[in-house]
Amino acid sequence: MEKAYAKIIEGIGEDLSRPGIVDTPKRAAKAFQYLNRGYEQSLDAIVNNAIFPSEIDEMVIVKDIEIYSLCEHHLLPFIGKCHVAYLPTGKVLGLSKVARIVDMYSCRMQIQENLTKQIADAIESVTEAAGVGVILQAQHMCMMMRGVEKQSSSMKTSVMLGKFRSNAQTRSEFLSLIA
Repeated sequence: MEKAYAKIIEGIGEDLSRPGIVDTPKRAAKAFQYLNRGYEQSLDAIVNNAIFPSEIDEMVIVKDIEIYSLCEHHLLPFIGKCHVAYLPTGKVLGLSKVARIVDMYSCRMQIQENLTKQIADAIESVTEAAGVGVILQAQHMCMMMRGVEKQSSSMKTSVMLGKFRSNAQTRSEFLSLIA
C-alpha cells in the first residue's frame, strides 16, 4: 500500500524526496488501513456476548453516534450522525455495542444507503428485536470538495424494519425522540 501511495503522489507531480513528503506514503497507508479497520472486525467479536435478559419491551434509542466513513466511489470521507432504535423482545444489547456496530460498518468503504441497511440488519440480527430503525445523516466530501461543490448539503437515509416499518405510530415515536 505504501508503494501505491508513492506512485499516486508522484502521479500528481509531487517530489517524493521533499522533506514534508518523504514519509507521507507510509503515513497515508497507515491512515487508510485505520479508516478501513472494519474489514478486520466481525459482528460476533464486536457484540462479545453483551446481550442481556430484560423484560423491557419499549423502544431503546441511541442517538447522535458520530460516523466517519469513506465513499466507495471516490474514497473521500462522509461524516455525520447515526440514530439507532430497537424494540426488545426479552433481551437488550449492551449500550456501547450499538456504537461499536455503527463504527465497524462505518469503517468499510460503501455508500451511505448500504451503510444504513448494514447497521439495521446487524442490530436486528443480534437483538432479535420486534423492530429496528436506523437514520443516518452525513455530509459527503465528494459533493463538497469536488463535483457540484455544495457546502451545505447533507444526505439523510433511513431503514425501518419490523414494527418500525409496519406501524406508523412506532416510526413516529422514533422520529420525534431523535428530533
